[in-house]
Amino acid sequence: MGRQVLVTGGTGYIGSHTVVELQSKGFEVIIIDDLSNSSAEVVDQIEKITGIRPLFEQFNLLDAKRLNTFFQKYNHIEAIIHFAAFKAVGESVNKPLAYYQNNLISLMYILECMSRYKISNLVFSSSCTVYGQPDQLPVTEQTPKKEAESPYGNTKAISEEILNDVVKATPEITAIALRYFNPIGAHPSSLIGELPQGVPNNLVPFITQTAAGIRPQLSIFGDDYQTPDGSCIRDYINVVDLAKAHVVAINRLLDNKTKSRYEFFNIGTGKGASVLEVVKTFEKATGVKVNYTIVARRPGDIEQIYADTTNANKILGWKAEVSLHDTLLSAWNWEKKIRNIN
Repeated sequence: MGRQVLVTGGTGYIGSHTVVELQSKGFEVIIIDDLSNSSAEVVDQIEKITGIRPLFEQFNLLDAKRLNTFFQKYNHIEAIIHFAAFKAVGESVNKPLAYYQNNLISLMYILECMSRYKISNLVFSSSCTVYGQPDQLPVTEQTPKKEAESPYGNTKAISEEILNDVVKATPEITAIALRYFNPIGAHPSSLIGELPQGVPNNLVPFITQTAAGIRPQLSIFGDDYQTPDGSCIRDYINVVDLAKAHVVAINRLLDNKTKSRYEFFNIGTGKGASVLEVVKTFEKATGVKVNYTIVARRPGDIEQIYADTTNANKILGWKAEVSLHDTLLSAWNWEKKIRNIN
């Protein structure tokens, strides 16, 4: 068997795509997920894509006793990718305590177990939200962090501080934080993709659900920003490209190639696209019109952000490859498959 990697939140959107990429590179994957925002069927779908069924344990990481029992049972884990977290910006504004408790304590418990059970390598799922609304674009890893615009963003900023402090105090742990921009799209097989429970918080599933007739219309939050068409700009990255960055980061840790014991990288395309541009590209890629309306700005949203990915390209040897057009088409193919639309 290959080297063992634990993926927390591995049945989630980014987690499941990362499990597929890890398995395709020969890693043996174990998933922990409480299925609070995903489905056990994802494990079946991963098996269909790769021919390998990942090991799966269902529980919440805040259950410290269960987590310790888990690490006693699986004692060959060499690295952890920690995705498990609440992730909706809008919801975090309304439920800050739930976000701080879930996102921070779960990380602390993972780090305690790494120290206790002698696991040295961690890849942490961070976010470009740590930069807040930056003064200069594109954002580099040296861009000063601003106060987060949401409790969700703040949990990622605090998590990175926790990681930095723990790594300094614990010589046997090395960590890489990947600061993602906006992951979109689905696996080319259309067997896994983004499947939010209830009303989507993210743009692309809202576009695909509107195109599929599940939502009556898409609300675009604001057309009066200081951008070419007035709508917010983000750096939209294909989820499979993003998943591959985690495999590269795991290999960097396992091969002892890190330059310091805590590293962080921007993972994006390096290009910004506005909300209206994404809608128009979707329409062009699929031939389907999207019914949208402009509404007031949404609290917690920043105007524009996109990545400088030089470090990820040069140091990690990773770069985004799939175009916005093809990524949006993959999202539509996934939506059609799960809704049985021909």
